[in-house]
Amino acid sequence: MHRHGITDIDGTIVKLSKIVPILQIEALGETAEEIIAEAKRQDNLGLDKNKTVYKIPISLQGVKACKKLTDEGFLVNIHLIYTLQQAYMAMEAGATYVCPLVGRLQDEGTDALQMVEQIVETVEHYRYDTKVMFSSVRNVEHIRNALNSKVHTITAPWKIIKQLTQNHFTKIGTQQFFEHTKLMTIRVREVISSKNPIIPPSSTIADALIKMTSDKFGAVAIADEKAHLLGVFTDGDLRRLISQQKIKDTFTEKVLDVATKNPISVDADSLLIDAQKIFSEKDIDELVVLSQGKAIGMLDIQDLMKL
Repeated sequence: MHRHGITDIDGTIVKLSKIVPILQIEALGETAEEIIAEAKRQDNLGLDKNKTVYKIPISLQGVKACKKLTDEGFLVNIHLIYTLQQAYMAMEAGATYVCPLVGRLQDEGTDALQMVEQIVETVEHYRYDTKVMFSSVRNVEHIRNALNSKVHTITAPWKIIKQLTQNHFTKIGTQQFFEHTKLMTIRVREVISSKNPIIPPSSTIADALIKMTSDKFGAVAIADEKAHLLGVFTDGDLRRLISQQKIKDTFTEKVLDVATKNPISVDADSLLIDAQKIFSEKDIDELVVLSQGKAIGMLDIQDLMKL
């Protein structure tokens, strides 16, 4: 608590006791009597004995205090456990929890997981009421280790707990669900660009290229004054004409003469999933959008990627 600037420790303990379901607090002292006195002092703050666990470091005086406190109905966590023998002493003293520090043990090159498994086996074999608490968690792999070791409970930092729901494939799958839901609920007219890449039939190829460039589309729709669709000119058409050397003068040739007639279109009220299906089946990148049979804009396949 001192690291967080807390000076009223007793007041903070009381506040926390009303927030968390189980409160674990230190009961320190050099002798068993001092440890017991500190636990009872804190109990007199008005703490719930059934929801308060007193943490006592393993020692001969610590297990002595543990025995007396648990006999009086107090809950005790004997922590700083580094060996099976220490855990055994705590269990014999009636500890509610024993708390091996896995991360610290591994730092010293000890097979901490094996020790934890041995403690769990000892609890089960001799039918102790003690619960094994897996502590000094350094990473999410430790959580898996703890579960595999069949410990009763785990204490872990919040930064580790937040990572437990994370997985790369889950993230991808969730994103796909969101994307698919949007495709099934959003209509074409809701995502088409405010820019309207539609040109009149009198336009030249140069006019079409200028419109495509300014509106940043790979195609333009060609429609008459009543917005009836006459054709579409795409960058694919341009490449085809260049490769076949069929363009003589882009400033005079009418774009309608070289455009694709009867272009593929989609109704503005269609769902995006319908548009996606057309893109896939027809292997195209742009669709002319119609509303009541009139051209109102274009839908680019990249518009779906931006959702």
